[in-house]
Amino acid sequence: MTTRVKPKKHLGQHFLANDDIARRIAAALVSDPEAKMNTLEVGCGTGALTRHLLQRSDIRLKGIEIDGESIAYLRDNLPAIMPNLYQADFLRSDLRKIFPEGDIAIIGNFPYNISSQIFFKVLDNKDIVPQVVGMLQKEVAERLASGPGNKSYGILSVLLQAWYDIEYLFTVGENEFVPPPKVKSAVIRLRRNSRTDLGCDPTLFKQVVKAAFGQRRKTLRNSLKEICARLAVPARNDTAAVPDKFAGLRPEQLSVEDFIELTEALEQQ
Repeated sequence: MTTRVKPKKHLGQHFLANDDIARRIAAALVSDPEAKMNTLEVGCGTGALTRHLLQRSDIRLKGIEIDGESIAYLRDNLPAIMPNLYQADFLRSDLRKIFPEGDIAIIGNFPYNISSQIFFKVLDNKDIVPQVVGMLQKEVAERLASGPGNKSYGILSVLLQAWYDIEYLFTVGENEFVPPPKVKSAVIRLRRNSRTDLGCDPTLFKQVVKAAFGQRRKTLRNSLKEICARLAVPARNDTAAVPDKFAGLRPEQLSVEDFIELTEALEQQ
């Protein structure tokens, strides 16, 4: 008897039922013509995307899946993936151990409940992750791809766009899944840009972005008060301050380059 997979709410499972969409997602991964590209599929589920990725001769595919029932299903229905399938939690996995030989492209139909965490992990491994193709909640996809002046623009928008060029590829309706989610989905592609260094303290950069958007209705003069106080020079009794250029602005008005310039200015005070 073929194993059946019951979608599990706690794992955010909504299985893609439209084969044409799965094919489009698999095709969105841009390969290197010079060599096979190491590729990790996050959450293989019932193999809707996996079967199309296995057909690509230009990638070296491995998969990671936390659900034992899904793994049993894949063993019965898609045995070709089994030698390269890991039963593990992606968020807790060491990507360098999965592909010790080089860079890794990441692809998947990402569970809604951990999609933001997946992208934070991508950021933590940006030196070895040149590309990501993912399907996630439409609202989150719009947030990641949006630019300054957009209400969707936020923390992950800035942090990711500092290192990646992000493309919103296409929207996927609710009825293309089993069970149907309550919201639409979207597919996006991230490709590493040419930046090799921020030119400022990366830890402070992240703190500034998070603090600014943590109180996004306030001007930066007010939302960054705590950071400015911490950066003050006690011996001179100085108080670091947000430069006038940015002080009266709200975070959604700043580009990635603006946030870098702001961080540099705070460092130099």
